[in-house]
Amino acid sequence: MLPQALVNAIDALSRLPGVGPRTAERYAYYLFRASPKVTESIAEALSMLHTGVKSCPVTFALIDASEDVSPLYSDEKRDKATVMVVEEPLDIYAIEQTKAYKGTYHVLGGAISPIDGVTPEQLHIGELIKRVNNDNVKEVIIATNPSVEGESTALYLEKLLHEQNLELKLTRLARGLPLGVDLSYADQITLSAALENRTSL
Repeated sequence: MLPQALVNAIDALSRLPGVGPRTAERYAYYLFRASPKVTESIAEALSMLHTGVKSCPVTFALIDASEDVSPLYSDEKRDKATVMVVEEPLDIYAIEQTKAYKGTYHVLGGAISPIDGVTPEQLHIGELIKRVNNDNVKEVIIATNPSVEGESTALYLEKLLHEQNLELKLTRLARGLPLGVDLSYADQITLSAALENRTSL
């Protein structure tokens, strides 16, 4: 009932995470009604994703294709002796928004999840061990997500890094209850972390 070009656009948009059929229809119809320049600019931006972006060979952060390594690693003002380990590249953006961290990063590329078939060998853990030795790292901050997979990954890293380097300082981001959350709505992992990280008054 719809023109094939519109059906193709709806089908393509519905493949995006979190976009259902109805949302895909609204997006496609909006793009059809918008100026061709809008559609062309979006298409051009998407076509540049694979040619204009690459992974840093040291930190595995996303960088411009023209760069050799991440600026957050090559910048002399960054403390290479401190490495924050995150699951995904976009986690770096969230931390950088705080302007409170001056060390470097290491992206694992996911979290250990046997159910999903993700093993430690599939993550950038071996490269992290090399960095700890090559950059004479003093502290590794484990900043995995507060999920079952994130916790498992953190425990695995903690054990592995201690075995490799006993003098290495290992820390984790504090976990607890966010402001404005009712206790009855907090999950078990968050509540456990809040209890463990409780502070004196």
